Amino acid sequence: MNSVIPNNPLFAPHLLGNSRLSPSHSDNYTPERMSGRKRKVDDDFTDRDNDERMSTSPSPAFANRGLPQATTPRSIKRTRTNVSGGRPLALPRLLETLSADDMRNLLQTICDHNPSIAHEVVTKAPRPSIDATMSVLSRYETSLKEAFPYGNRPTSDYTYNRVRQPMLQLLDALKDFTPHYLPPNEPHLTVSLTYLDAVTNIIHRIPNWDTYQHNRPKQEAYDEIAKAWALVVQEGSKKGGGFHLQFGGWDQKLLKHNQESGGRMEEAVEQLRAVTPGIQSPGSSTSSPGPGNDERARIRQQILSGTYGQDLSVGVGQW
Repeated sequence: MNSVIPNNPLFAPHLLGNSRLSPSHSDNYTPERMSGRKRKVDDDFTDRDNDERMSTSPSPAFANRGLPQATTPRSIKRTRTNVSGGRPLALPRLLETLSADDMRNLLQTICDHNPSIAHEVVTKAPRPSIDATMSVLSRYETSLKEAFPYGNRPTSDYTYNRVRQPMLQLLDALKDFTPHYLPPNEPHLTVSLTYLDAVTNIIHRIPNWDTYQHNRPKQEAYDEIAKAWALVVQEGSKKGGGFHLQFGGWDQKLLKHNQESGGRMEEAVEQLRAVTPGIQSPGSSTSSPGPGNDERARIRQQILSGTYGQDLSVGVGQW
């Protein structure tokens, strides 16, 4: 047996192909086989990656087709606002924040510093209506009423000292508004008379104070409003001989104002008597008028109704 196996040391028994001395599984773990298996696994992973890429990649038919545009809000361009620094409000926005009092004070300040602007405001502003003017005067009168103290005599000196300031403000407002409603600035006689009647009632409501000197502002207001009445009555006499004053009952209103003022408006009443002779005061309306007054009243009524002269007939022997 030993002679059959060569004694060459370089001769390895495991190199014999069919030698029973070599392990049965020696061929399966040769370096060449290990490298081959590694290449096979790598090829499997490579093929799998290629299959996945081919399955997810679009087909040539879809590759050339354009993708639809996204309609999300991100695709809409928005205008950039420059907020790099603060700035004052624009004039329209600033005016929206001002109250009526703030607006008046601002306009008054601007007009005081710029006479040309003041003249333009006066000429361009709309004419104030009687309702608007009376609303302003009512606020002044309300301030006067609220200034009266509780628990004190309304005509005492203490009350006068408490209400003196708002009372003078009311009378100053009357003095400023009255010339606006007089001719020739106010061409409509009815508007002038309506204003004078309303403000005269305001003067009546001011108390007669216990101290005589305290009544001077009210007496001066009566004198000024009497002159205004006289001017309007004189202007009314130029239109229809004063019949407009009697037709509207303004003559009776003026006589009543004179009585309530204690005769302080006698100047206006004298002008009224010069325009319309024979007028009767409200206190003497119950007395029976004489034939002359009755005839004048009948003729005046016929003139106003347009029937004057229709009942006149001239017969033979009448003259």
